[in-house]
Amino acid sequence: MKNSMTKTTLKFIFLVFVLAGTFTVNAQERFGGLALYTVRDDMTTNAKATLLAVAEAGYKNIEAAGYKDGKFYNMTPADFKKLLQEFGLNPISTHQGSVTMENADEMIADVKAAGFQYFVIPVPPMGLFKFDQKTMKMSMTGGAANLAEIITTLGEKCQAAGIKLLYHNHDFEFQKDSDGIVPIDYLLEHCDPKYVNFQMDLYWVTKAGADPVAYFEKYPGRFKIWHVKDMDEQGRFAPVGKGKIDFTRILENKKLSGMKYYMVEQDMTFDGQKPLDAIKISHEGLRKIGFK
Repeated sequence: MKNSMTKTTLKFIFLVFVLAGTFTVNAQERFGGLALYTVRDDMTTNAKATLLAVAEAGYKNIEAAGYKDGKFYNMTPADFKKLLQEFGLNPISTHQGSVTMENADEMIADVKAAGFQYFVIPVPPMGLFKFDQKTMKMSMTGGAANLAEIITTLGEKCQAAGIKLLYHNHDFEFQKDSDGIVPIDYLLEHCDPKYVNFQMDLYWVTKAGADPVAYFEKYPGRFKIWHVKDMDEQGRFAPVGKGKIDFTRILENKKLSGMKYYMVEQDMTFDGQKPLDAIKISHEGLRKIGFK
């Protein structure tokens, strides 16, 4: 009982010191990245404790998804960067869904100030993305050529600022639009890789009935970051390694794809599972599959 009490007390003291910013977590075998969209509610409640949990789960890279009014999770870019450093977490990419031509320059400056390498467009911006709450279907308006022009302009701005732009897919970009065009193919073929590359979401590609490896073969080197999340037998999001996506085959084609980083992401959890528990399961799944 005495030993148990001592361990509990020491763990509590350790947590207090870390949350106070006294020292940095050094979890063993830290690798891979986490999209903070997975733990978005926890980040809203207590960003510091959540980032500690992310680090303790073994992740070393992060992707943000919480920018508003010039701040990341209610912190200035400099303060957010400093907090990540305290926990040994690297700012790699950030989803900037609220970008417009009017706020792009300021937003890009904030992204760079926070230390991010990649500015990610998560959905067609500026009102072009549509989500039907009743059917749960996503779509876009304006056409592929219009979207290509927009993200190329944003990509040019990013390139001038010393960061890189990526476009993130869902499933609707793989379906022919009213003009018979497959948007993702159009973007890949018409956007200059000097300014625009891609973040492949492996779940949504699979959901669309497409083959990630076939896209690597057709458009080699264009997919700089992957979103790694699994799909259960019902087609729902699942922790990595707990579903039916063949990540081993996909990982074998890492170099062909151009992948530099990967981020675990799970949009929703089910059957009572909490996001902070799901990210631990996913990290173990990454290890077993062979991600490093």
